[in-house]
Amino acid sequence: MKGDSRHLGFSTRAIHAGQEPDPRTGAVAVPIYQTSTYVQKGLGEPVEYEYARVQNPTRFALEANLASLEGGISGHAFASGMSAISCLVTLLKTGDHVVASQNVYGGTFRYFTRIMENYGLTFSWVDATDLGNIEAAMTPRTKMVYVETPTNPVMEIVDLAGSAELAHSRGAFLAVDNTFLSPYFQRPLEHGADVIVHSTTKFINGHSDSIGGALIPARPEHSEWFYFVQKSAGAILSPFDSFLVLRGIKTLAVRMDRHEQNARAIVDWLVKHPKVKQVLWPGLPGHPGHETHKRQASGFGSMISIEMGSFAAAKAMLDRVRVMSFAESLGGVESLISHPASMTHASIPPERRAEIGVTEGLVRLSVGIEDVKDLLDDLDQALEAV
Repeated sequence: MKGDSRHLGFSTRAIHAGQEPDPRTGAVAVPIYQTSTYVQKGLGEPVEYEYARVQNPTRFALEANLASLEGGISGHAFASGMSAISCLVTLLKTGDHVVASQNVYGGTFRYFTRIMENYGLTFSWVDATDLGNIEAAMTPRTKMVYVETPTNPVMEIVDLAGSAELAHSRGAFLAVDNTFLSPYFQRPLEHGADVIVHSTTKFINGHSDSIGGALIPARPEHSEWFYFVQKSAGAILSPFDSFLVLRGIKTLAVRMDRHEQNARAIVDWLVKHPKVKQVLWPGLPGHPGHETHKRQASGFGSMISIEMGSFAAAKAMLDRVRVMSFAESLGGVESLISHPASMTHASIPPERRAEIGVTEGLVRLSVGIEDVKDLLDDLDQALEAV
């Protein structure tokens, strides 16, 4: 696809943006450039590609594609979601302050508190569903506001436009982890965010066969810095993984529609089940932040959390699932089910988990694209054990 693709629809860009046919062979799929270096023409003759840590055509194609889908000025692909976050915080310096949503992925909390606090960064963890809490926590040293929406795993909704306005009014920038919804359902840059964070491991890749992360900035200075850090620190996504993520993105739109279709059917069934104490899903009209979510996203996604009331009830259910896979991670074509308190959020102290709603009875579902009847039958027989 030649020329400016910004006027094209999402699915068309997912399939074509950044992916010109191979100029030598005409191959439709971007080749895997599995090389560590490139032959140069001669001494003093600049070339486009010099060394694969710095430049790789497969990775560049993925990065251009991600930038197009999120509406950023560039994309930056990393070896994991956490390595993308570690690059993000290089925008900060000793003494800087961050206001962060109290509900984030457990690995993010661990990285901020166990590692970055050692380097003189300070963090205020707030209930970001109330913009007043973000504003009250900000200080003259606040440089970044960091949020997820919906949050992992209790599905809290954060007002993106309001958060961006607050951050900018104090000279800070807003970073948003958009992993749960993908750019198909939510594009935070359109609501004033400055940097998007993704674990491409999840819905973007969609096939549970690649670990990766990405940053998509709106500001030129952030773009230039992220590229410099990629070159200097080297935590870049491999050519093969870049190829896998590009392959996954081609079906992102159709997958996300099916994910949500299945999730809605499962939620409708779960809310009526007598053994399920509570269902957390942004698509429920009574879900806190439902109206805010509708203003800033075009869909509700397929992440569902359910409260079973106790560890024993959660274990009885989880021990019985057969079609759903009891595993960490999310966003694959197969349905995954997990226990956040002992898995994804185990690094968060128990007392803090209790404060933010990550209880011993909470179960998280990442609804896949299987036949929904099979998923419902699996949940039905699993819940019989409770």
